[in-house]
Amino acid sequence: MNRLLWWLLAGTRGGTNRARIIMTLNERPDNANQLAETLGLDYKTIRHHLDILLKHGIIVTQGDGYGRMFFLSRDMESDYDEFNRIWARIGKRALNEE
Repeated sequence: MNRLLWWLLAGTRGGTNRARIIMTLNERPDNANQLAETLGLDYKTIRHHLDILLKHGIIVTQGDGYGRMFFLSRDMESDYDEFNRIWARIGKRALNEE
């Protein structure tokens, strides 16, 4: 999970937005529209990042359609401390670059 998180957060464009989504979902599950409103991002941007996070097993879903809820996967929940360590190292720099 460590290498995957480094790549998703620091190695590709949009890592800051993916980190913000992970942090938000750690607090509570949301649907895509709620995430867009909470994070102040375009709905299509949120959908793009959610698709990437789903593809790599960082998040999971419950339900379908517009009300589909997103949650951190069990693996991500158990590695959340690792996410925090990575974010502590790159977060400030990443925010300044975006």
